[in-house]
Amino acid sequence: MSAIVCGCKRSLFDDLSSAAASSSPPVSKKLRCFSSSSSPPLLLLHHLAALFPDMDNHILERAIEECGDDLDSAIRSLNQLRLESARKNSEEAKVEGGKEQVLNLDGNEWVELFVREMTNASDMKDAKDRAARALQALEKSINARAGADAAATQSSLQQENSMLRQQLEAIVQENSLLKRAVVTQQKRQRETEDQSQELQRLRQMVTQYQEQLRTLEVNNYALTLHLKQAQQNNSSIPGRYHPDVF
Repeated sequence: MSAIVCGCKRSLFDDLSSAAASSSPPVSKKLRCFSSSSSPPLLLLHHLAALFPDMDNHILERAIEECGDDLDSAIRSLNQLRLESARKNSEEAKVEGGKEQVLNLDGNEWVELFVREMTNASDMKDAKDRAARALQALEKSINARAGADAAATQSSLQQENSMLRQQLEAIVQENSLLKRAVVTQQKRQRETEDQSQELQRLRQMVTQYQEQLRTLEVNNYALTLHLKQAQQNNSSIPGRYHPDVF
């Protein structure tokens, strides 16, 4: 196997605890140095550059030369190199707050990891140990993602709760304004009722005064008639009479 993909059968999970202290070597260092007087064909180099635009041309040239100008072998080697680089980066990823490291891989990468661990196992016991460590890493990854989702959900709920609290405060304030308006309206209505009752009482008093006035006018008219009649009676008696008679 070429120097790009070759390596020992050491498990990915053997050094998870110490991965944070070490830095992943650059991708270019995974390729062994070589000396060659001939350059790889430009057609193969351009083809690989189109497939792996994120890799340096020196890495592509070394892959072509180490694979004997075999395009398929070079592509497989570079894919393996990219996967190992992603694995190393995942090993160095830390959970926020200094917690235990968690591999951040997608479904295909987890499948590749399990297959590689089983392939590199030396015996049945080693395979069981590798499978157990892989399952533990998968469980930690699931728990970490669930925790991140829960944190995002909690943040969303807090924002929604804050919005609902603001809406509730606005409703309470509006309700308070409506209550004050109702109290003011009731006060005005009571004042209007009191004024209406006072007006009715005054009207009754006016009616009574008008009746009393008519009664007084009738009495005054009757007295006037009696007075005239008395005056006429006095004027119809001739001569002067002795006052004792009357």
